[in-house]
Amino acid sequence: MARSAQVTGGLLATAGGVAIAVQARVNGSLAQSLGNGLLAALISFAGGWFVLLAVVLSRQSGRDGLLRLRDALRHRRIRWWECVGGVSGAVLVGSQGLAVAAIGVAVFTVAVVIGQVVSSMVVDNLGVGPGESKPVTRTRVVGAAVGVVAVTVAVSHRFTSPGGLWLAVLPLVAGLLMGWQQAVNGLVREAAANSAATILVNFTVGTAALALVNAVAWNGVPGSSTSQWWLYLGGLLGIVGVGGAITSVRFIGVLMVGLCGVCGQLIGAVLLDAVSGHLALPTVIGVVLTLVSVGVAALPNGRMRP
Repeated sequence: MARSAQVTGGLLATAGGVAIAVQARVNGSLAQSLGNGLLAALISFAGGWFVLLAVVLSRQSGRDGLLRLRDALRHRRIRWWECVGGVSGAVLVGSQGLAVAAIGVAVFTVAVVIGQVVSSMVVDNLGVGPGESKPVTRTRVVGAAVGVVAVTVAVSHRFTSPGGLWLAVLPLVAGLLMGWQQAVNGLVREAAANSAATILVNFTVGTAALALVNAVAWNGVPGSSTSQWWLYLGGLLGIVGVGGAITSVRFIGVLMVGLCGVCGQLIGAVLLDAVSGHLALPTVIGVVLTLVSVGVAALPNGRMRP
């Protein structure tokens, strides 16, 4: 594969990670304003879904992409369960509401990244995503390990002594699903041959899942709202984040998408912290280590021997 395509894929995945970092801050502020994290997540997903629906249905290429995906499902060139990657986002948001208060943001973040890099290597090795399978090599294992260390360092200044550490299983599962999500979203993109249609499918599934969760955990209408319009832009940022992963996975594989995405999230965190005047040295060190992990994982190396 051309080096330029790999570089482009890495930049797209990194840009998507930056968007996800900003989205997390926006959605967190919206959740605080509404006093309901699950509802804030639903508003974010639904906002992105409405935008995507309008864009896809207004363009012939988008409508053709949905038709191609329908035909691929009908002729079993793609299976229905490969089209529900969007449920991973719903699981991640749900685990945030259940676990963050008990185990802290730092432990939550590390657990997600561990799950993501492990599942990314597995699905790459199995060839679940688009393109050729990417066997487990020494450099990919070392790169993934450095990525986990990088995130641990980046959030180390936020570690507390949380109780109920067993709840870290929830973000770990969410991270495992993220690797699978990136792989199957790539397959949907190949079937639809249209990125916007693929992202629409992802947001449709995620919005439906969050709507169901909110219906089950209904707490009534929030007693407060916000007049800060930018707090409702989480869905647009999510489109950039998911779109970056969907577009880049066929060029660089699931593991590299995950590592570049983590790098982008840490870069976004540095920029946001710098603007707010709360930049911490461990976060900067974490970004540097993540860049190293991406470089190491990209190095050629022989297959791991049992």
